[in-house]
Amino acid sequence: MAEPVTVSERRSEDGMAGGLYSNDVKTSRHHLYVDEPVALGSADIGPTPFEYLAAALGGCTTITLRMYSERKKWAVDHIACTVKMHKEDGVQVFVRELSVQGNLEPGQRARLVEIANKCPVHKTLTAGSKVETVLT
Repeated sequence: MAEPVTVSERRSEDGMAGGLYSNDVKTSRHHLYVDEPVALGSADIGPTPFEYLAAALGGCTTITLRMYSERKKWAVDHIACTVKMHKEDGVQVFVRELSVQGNLEPGQRARLVEIANKCPVHKTLTAGSKVETVLT
């Protein structure tokens, strides 16, 4: 089982910088922030939840491609992934734009697209997930 992630509100009346929707995010090794923009009444001290979701997909994709290209000993110099999101017929659509720099043949580039579709976050998003909520 993965280490838990704890998210808790950060309120400015606590003497800490933040806005109406500002939250501290604590993982086993990191402290991050999640927030909403000032236009929505918050402090914009961190990415929005959907920006983190896009970052999870993009990060997992680039890591997966780097692991694969290293294992294959392919000449990949740099990998980047831009994730754009929009709703289509009530469904969230993620569009990944991959940039892979290096001395690769067309077949290798096509294979990297296949591998991108096998990253764990991609699989989780496309397979669906179950969320259980417990009030403590």
